[in-house]
Amino acid sequence: MPVLNRIAAYAEEMTGWRRHLHQHPELKFDCHQTAAFIVERLREFGVDEVHQGIATSGVVAIINGQGPGDTIGLRADMDALPMDEITGADYASTVAGKMHACGHDGHVTMLLGAAKYLCETRRFTGRVALLFQPAEEDGGGGEVMVQEGVMDRFGISQVYGIHNAPNVPFGKFVTTPGPLMAAVDTATVWVTGKGGHGATPHETVDPVVAITGMVGALQTIISRNLYALDELVLSVTQIHVGSASNIIAEEGWFCATIRTFTPEVRALVEQRFRSIVEGHAAAYGCTVRIDYELGYPPTVNHPAETDFAADVAREVSGEDGIDARANREMGSEDFAYMLEARPGAYLFLGTGPGAGLHHPAFDFNDEAAPVGASFFARLVERAQPLA
Repeated sequence: MPVLNRIAAYAEEMTGWRRHLHQHPELKFDCHQTAAFIVERLREFGVDEVHQGIATSGVVAIINGQGPGDTIGLRADMDALPMDEITGADYASTVAGKMHACGHDGHVTMLLGAAKYLCETRRFTGRVALLFQPAEEDGGGGEVMVQEGVMDRFGISQVYGIHNAPNVPFGKFVTTPGPLMAAVDTATVWVTGKGGHGATPHETVDPVVAITGMVGALQTIISRNLYALDELVLSVTQIHVGSASNIIAEEGWFCATIRTFTPEVRALVEQRFRSIVEGHAAAYGCTVRIDYELGYPPTVNHPAETDFAADVAREVSGEDGIDARANREMGSEDFAYMLEARPGAYLFLGTGPGAGLHHPAFDFNDEAAPVGASFFARLVERAQPLA
């Protein structure tokens, strides 16, 4: 695999960076220690500008090339997940209830490796903007960075990102033009009836019956309201009601995650969700309150930039090392906001066999970091080449 020789020489150092980050996970926007570690490395490399405190703890660093030109943005997310680690690694998380179970420590390491190489070589024109973003998992840090003006402030003309992909062949890139990942919305429904004794249900208004009716009927949105070739996932993931076998509860609640790709389907699902829930509540004599929260939009790759990124991936991983017309998937990603603001592309990088993302046994494959760093570096050199 043609990893850039200079970056290959960083492999041991990059492993050290990644494992340090893995031991010290931080959540949401509170990534201050992570940002401090990143800034220390960037100053060692000799970046030209460092801007801190963006989206609370985000960092933007600028590397100047040789001569005038555009600014290309490269993004890595920094935050971890609120869960306990079970890997048993000697570099496992030292913070109870927090771990890098999605590989963001690896994403930061890949971008740091590219930054070191680009600072040393500067074989490009224009500038590179390194975007280290907090709160991808929860909070929408990508949206906040865009709202705080990073695209205009730093003159970014196009933007790219990578996510590791366990159980995809090592070193293989996966992407597609157009929608790559879904929009994610969350609905929480509170149902109130009239509680009482389980032996006298006729004297109550049972929220359990109403909730079970709602949960079953909501699946008819997929089977009876949606065109068969459109894509939708509607999963009820929690139901909370009742406290004992002989008590009919006064109230209960449930929540669902909804994944869509188009504004039309997204709007249809919300409208039908509300109608079904409200109709069942009326039929069962309950009252209902719905909190329908619109989350991250779909992650939509720009076709020309996706084809360009795929060509760079072929250079790094070989002709068979890229699936450039992959199936889209129902996960979500707040890099979507950056792709709404600027043209660009998002890719997955296979890291080989291992526990899946968000699993307590997950661990990023350190051998993949030089591959991702080489991709970022060649992306810059080919997008903004020297004469």
